[in-house]
Amino acid sequence: MSATRLLVLGVVRMYGKAHGYQVRRELLTWSADKWANVKPGSIYHALKKMSAEKLLEQVDVEPGDGGPDRVAYRLTPAGEAEFEILLTTSLSSPESTGHDMSAGITLMTALPRQHVVDLLRHRLVRLESDHRSALLLLEQGAKHGKPAHVEDLYRLWEKHSAASVSWLKDVVERLEAGEYVMADDPGKAFGEPG
Repeated sequence: MSATRLLVLGVVRMYGKAHGYQVRRELLTWSADKWANVKPGSIYHALKKMSAEKLLEQVDVEPGDGGPDRVAYRLTPAGEAEFEILLTTSLSSPESTGHDMSAGITLMTALPRQHVVDLLRHRLVRLESDHRSALLLLEQGAKHGKPAHVEDLYRLWEKHSAASVSWLKDVVERLEAGEYVMADDPGKAFGEPG
């Protein structure tokens, strides 16, 4: 999965229609260049590629300010479906990278509350299993002739998985308590079409 792809679809969806500069400007205000490694060139590439894939359609062309024309895009029904698939996968799959998960968390309010809770609980099961595995490796590492320094790798895995489990439980608890405006709540959720 690509965090850039999800974020670009999410921003175009949020605006209803948007051109590359608008998408870039919005993602920079979120600092997505830092936490999702979104580069300006990748935004324009994603727009063109998803347009060729019929996930986006061109709806407007504005003259550029001394540069190339600005092409505005909007999501097609296939683009809306792709957005939901990418968002769902980013939240539920323990295999999704940190960039993908970060993009998913940023756009999670575009989904109904219980759906997001269910997706995160699915992810939590795997993270808890990872934590138990790390604890077991730490317990058995020296017994099975592993070099002592390899235990530092197991400690890193244990600390990382413990922190991930704790953080995810906290997010789920806050969502269940009604924090954030979600797609099925009264009011406008962040990421919802304008």
